[in-house]
Amino acid sequence: MKFFLIFFVVFMSCSAQNSIYDNLKEAPVNGGFEMENYWVWGSSVIKGEDGKYHMYASRWPKFLPFHPGWMIQSEIVHAVSNTPIGPYRYVDIALGNRGTQYWDGKSCHNPKIVKYKDTYILYYMGSTHPFEDVTADNINAFNLSSKWCIAARWGKRIGIATSKSPYGPWKRSDSPILNVKPNSYYSFLTSNPSPLIKKDGAVVLLFKGRSYKEDGIKQSDMSIGVATAPSFDGAYTVLGDEPLFSMERFGEVEDPHLWSDDDGYHMIAKDQRGLITGGKGDGLLAHSKDGINWVIDKSPKAYTKTVKWDNGKTIKQGQLERPFVFVEDGKPTHIFFATMNGPGGFGNGTKTWNMVIPLK
Repeated sequence: MKFFLIFFVVFMSCSAQNSIYDNLKEAPVNGGFEMENYWVWGSSVIKGEDGKYHMYASRWPKFLPFHPGWMIQSEIVHAVSNTPIGPYRYVDIALGNRGTQYWDGKSCHNPKIVKYKDTYILYYMGSTHPFEDVTADNINAFNLSSKWCIAARWGKRIGIATSKSPYGPWKRSDSPILNVKPNSYYSFLTSNPSPLIKKDGAVVLLFKGRSYKEDGIKQSDMSIGVATAPSFDGAYTVLGDEPLFSMERFGEVEDPHLWSDDDGYHMIAKDQRGLITGGKGDGLLAHSKDGINWVIDKSPKAYTKTVKWDNGKTIKQGQLERPFVFVEDGKPTHIFFATMNGPGGFGNGTKTWNMVIPLK
């Protein structure tokens, strides 16, 4: 099966009608989710049968540097709120450390929660490494080029966990659902899953891939691919040999998120270098009739790092990533982000949290 991404060369301005950008309200200062002594990142929210809003997010201890600490000690936690805005209250660890012998034994990250019939499905990226844990005693040896990170990055794969309740227990897959493929744009790793389950149970899955560079050591820039499966627990097949987005195809994109509403299928993502939206790190929008063939919106800019807060302040966030659009009763009602304070750059912030902006 072939798939296509149609790109509009001439963009309309952000003031044109835009389903997200034109509908952003003020961000509640006391909304979202944060945890003392932890870096918190990347949320995904679903409404349970109990009427509460269940958030799944990544966290890892702050004695580790933000990056690449997530790579070796991230776990997915579960938090609950009576409203979509929050604040969300920590409940438990959904997916944590389960040992080096598992493909996802040391790190679980970037969750996306969906439901089909009576089953909750938690998509995530997992990884492992065969070494001792990083502690305060050996932290000086830990960096992106250390043994821990080399092994953990190389092992990044996509998997699922399932439960009949948002409170768990979660049954984790013993092997990834989307592995790497030699001589492909995802020969090095697969990561950052974004699923969309259709009414018949079939799945469309966007994912991030990287390939080996020619020297066989370093990894390539990011690419975004699409895979399908007949059901969430079925076999996943990557469509085509070319990605939807890459440096060679329209520009480097990260953190895609899919949702559907009364108007069809939609995607929001981070425009890594600003080649599509014109703003580095700004959000882009695309739409589709089938989840496979995508068209960039005529007014593609979904958001910028500049956020208006409900205390009257307007702040350019240090980081604003992992966009997640929450849909209720067929309409997008809120957009969630992982965010960081500071002037920008993962090494320059002192605090991270998951924030939320209501939509008009």
